[in-house]
Amino acid sequence: MNVLKRPIITEKFAALNEVGKYAFEVHRNANKVEIRKTIEKMYGVTVVKVATMRTLGKTKTKYTKSGAVSGRTSLIKKAIVTLKEGEVIDFYSGI
Repeated sequence: MNVLKRPIITEKFAALNEVGKYAFEVHRNANKVEIRKTIEKMYGVTVVKVATMRTLGKTKTKYTKSGAVSGRTSLIKKAIVTLKEGEVIDFYSGI
């Protein structure tokens, strides 16, 4: 099971990056200990705190010739990771 799916890079979470907090989309069965170990191993930083949240999928409707088709997007789990003072994660170094 791959714990980390992708980093979440939005305006809201970019503002948290200045404070030392980073957001990731994680596997929905991952726990805080697994998330902490994976981030410390992958990025070489010290994690102080991990906060997780589950967001329910949104209801979506598409109108087609044969009528309306309704469905839901999938549930995702987010993790907000607080790093030790002075440490940063650079997402753009490989670009």
